[in-house]
Amino acid sequence: MPDYRRLEIIPVPGLPEIKPGDDLAGMIIDACLAEADPPIGLLENDVLVVSQKVVSKAENQIEIVDPDDPLSHKPLVLRESARVIRRRGELIISQTKHGYVCANAGIDRSNVAPDVALLLPEDSDRSARRIRDAVKGRVGVDTGVVVADTFGRPWRRGLTDIALGCAGIRPILDLRGTDDAVGRELQVTEVCIVDELAGAAELVRGKSDGIALAIVRGVNPDWFGPGSVVEEIVRDPAEDLFR
Repeated sequence: MPDYRRLEIIPVPGLPEIKPGDDLAGMIIDACLAEADPPIGLLENDVLVVSQKVVSKAENQIEIVDPDDPLSHKPLVLRESARVIRRRGELIISQTKHGYVCANAGIDRSNVAPDVALLLPEDSDRSARRIRDAVKGRVGVDTGVVVADTFGRPWRRGLTDIALGCAGIRPILDLRGTDDAVGRELQVTEVCIVDELAGAAELVRGKSDGIALAIVRGVNPDWFGPGSVVEEIVRDPAEDLFR
């Protein structure tokens, strides 16, 4: 009986610099299947966690900004924001058109050329589905795919990776109605599986190592299935106690 409480998290090097229009899914597959010691490969029920940056680059979510002005991306922040929630100095916390609440509408100038600002993918769930479908078509295995980005969190210092989009793996493990270890029925417990996978993968990808892809292997197959980050994780403002 497999022990699904034991996971292996594998960094996948070898992705080249991604350019607009590149076949990102094909490059991901090539990197996973490249000769390595030990070999990585792609197995049934692997979860591929891919950085938002490479997805945005491949999908040409790129804007040119003034390389000498560290604030030249601010007009883009307002353009990409559905609603500004808080301002403090030059920092803007906003809700994007996707529904994410994050700093500067998720626009990123780190680890890119000085004159480049990266926008979030138009539809990260769709981006994940494309990669998953390509893996199934070429390799013949069913995988989960998570598109991950680094977010801060209210009331807590430090950053962590979360899921912007997913495919092939259920975003939420709903434990409501089941019993805890002492037999008490759980009333509110919903585990955000895809955020936990994104955060775990970031531990081996690093922030400056140039590794945009990791595989989480050994995930419980019961967690696989259809689902959407935007539809299932992003909280409706009517349910939000803090906005």
